[in-house]
Amino acid sequence: MAASFDEADRPALLAALEYQRASVRAIVAGLSEEAWHTSVVPSGWTPAGMVAHLGGAERHWTCGVILDDDPGHPFDEDDDEEYDPDAPFVIDWPSEKVLVYYRDQTRLTDDMLAVTALDSAPRGRHGTSDTDEPSSVREIVLHLIEETAAHSGHLEIARELLDGKTRLGLR
Repeated sequence: MAASFDEADRPALLAALEYQRASVRAIVAGLSEEAWHTSVVPSGWTPAGMVAHLGGAERHWTCGVILDDDPGHPFDEDDDEEYDPDAPFVIDWPSEKVLVYYRDQTRLTDDMLAVTALDSAPRGRHGTSDTDEPSSVREIVLHLIEETAAHSGHLEIARELLDGKTRLGLR
């Protein structure tokens, strides 16, 4: 059950986060399986890798930083590679599996946010120094909005290069 919070910005922040997620889902909807695994950029990332990365980002910030408790995911056994921030975002999972992972992670974030005040301090850590650490859940939600929006734009450009479809994002 959702808690009640007296936070004037909560509805707008949560709506903005979901809007960006919905934009990601809209951009990749109908993309061929081959295109999901095709890179059109020099850095080498693929749409499948980018959407999986977005799911991983939600998981990192929710489970690793806000809660300091990662319950794991059924797909973990299928992805035993360490995260490399310099590697392109690629994954060989089928598109439906990538979307299930992304939806699972966003649902986990939403469930956590339903019972957590935005002013709460994160329990876990993101970086290695105090300057790398967000001071509140609100800062993390803002970061998730920013990251999802940026990668939504990347996906929209990739989609246009892959099959010519444009204006698939929600704005």
